[in-house]
Amino acid sequence: MPTVVRFVGEIPPAASLKGRGGVVLGTKASLTATNVFQYCKAAISPAGEVSETDFDDAVGSLDSDSAEHLPIVGKWASVACLPVTCSRNNCSARPDTVKALIKGALKKKNSVVVIVAPKEHFLALAAAVIRSAPAVYSLKTSADETQYEILVTLVEISAHKAVGVFGDDLCHSLTLAAQGIRLAQRLVDAPPNIMHTDAMLEECYALAACPVPDGKVSIKVIRGEELRDQGFGGLWNVGMAAPKPPALVILSYDPTDATADAKTICWVGKGIIYDTGGLSIKSKSGMPSMKRDMGGSAAVLGAFSAATQIGSKDKKLRAVLCLAENSVDSIAFRPDDIITMRSGKTCEVNNTDAEGRLVLADGCHYAADVLKADVIIDMATLTGAQVTATGKKHALLLCNDVAWEQLAVASGLTTGDMVFPAIYCPELFMDQAFTSQVADFKNSADDRSNALASCAGHFIEANLPKDYNGPWIHVDMAAQVAEAELATGWGVMLFLRLFNYV
Repeated sequence: MPTVVRFVGEIPPAASLKGRGGVVLGTKASLTATNVFQYCKAAISPAGEVSETDFDDAVGSLDSDSAEHLPIVGKWASVACLPVTCSRNNCSARPDTVKALIKGALKKKNSVVVIVAPKEHFLALAAAVIRSAPAVYSLKTSADETQYEILVTLVEISAHKAVGVFGDDLCHSLTLAAQGIRLAQRLVDAPPNIMHTDAMLEECYALAACPVPDGKVSIKVIRGEELRDQGFGGLWNVGMAAPKPPALVILSYDPTDATADAKTICWVGKGIIYDTGGLSIKSKSGMPSMKRDMGGSAAVLGAFSAATQIGSKDKKLRAVLCLAENSVDSIAFRPDDIITMRSGKTCEVNNTDAEGRLVLADGCHYAADVLKADVIIDMATLTGAQVTATGKKHALLLCNDVAWEQLAVASGLTTGDMVFPAIYCPELFMDQAFTSQVADFKNSADDRSNALASCAGHFIEANLPKDYNGPWIHVDMAAQVAEAELATGWGVMLFLRLFNYV
């Protein structure tokens, strides 16, 4: 059974540490602040196992600027010290160090994690703790069937003093965010013979059927030949060779009594259930891990599940999932085919392994044209070029609006789901990269050394309706979707923070 992560304002009593372990997480400066032990006592000393002197001695022995885990009582009570060194493009909470510090302490037991930090670090450290929990998905025959629980509490540090524990509202929202992150992790880690297009649709229907505290969620599905007949040339061609047909899923959330100026926000996710590369087939070493090519849709679904439970009166939320399996078959689309996108533009296919932009182009066009979205953000494991451009910890951001670009960067630094802007210059890249002699454009850039991740994003943008003047945000999180062969749930917190759900 998967471990449950829950945020609480007050740590419930336990008989002893043997029934529930405890970890206190923070920088040395935070851990040595006044009154910290009093707020941590229920976690690491439920029956008096650790004295305040024991705690102070342990914290005092820590290095002030290194990532260090120090047991106080065996594996049951410990402190985890965060580094403070941080450059301007990194998250100052240093969530990148958390999993290595505490994952061992959370293994195969009920646990409490006390985050001791300034409140501006809470979101990033909360997300990092969620990701440190044992993996959600496993088919190991030796898997432990016990359902463990990790409780997390947030102690605010201000002026070198512990000033209180954050209460029910934030804890409720973070618990819902944890469920969203864990959902995204489960979907990405599941194998494609189980988490196929039909199974993803079942997940969407199940989410739509869940009661929400305010308003309602509805679902619409366009599938198979309906996609072809309604002009979704990108999504249909990519998925038509698979035994389970492609689908466009539209989830809509409308709050009751939405404000008169409520904007429609649309999150679009790439959902390539498995990517063989199609006829431009991937290599033996390049194909394994392609079950994760639906990581964008998984993040959208996880964030949507949390957002609809948290609620908001000032926005209407839409989620569009572009689901397909890029397969090899006698009817698979081919290099040299010319397909007509939903935008009406024609595309000469020169690489069937550049399929993500085709499905997202149709999805984003639908978001603008039919859903009348005021803001569109698409998220995808789109290019191998992403990791070259922005690295393993920062997803690539492409945005047509400076203010939204800055908001996205700030939201990433706040949550730890970091993004970094790529070159935004469609007038150069579209003409240079995708020129076709027989169609409006090709789907893959001929010059492999010319900002490929930006080019891929601009292809999606080029298919937006000409009269769409709103913000468009593209996030390529190819390298962030997994770490050490397990899904991270990356993107859920970015969505929730960027649109003020947390």
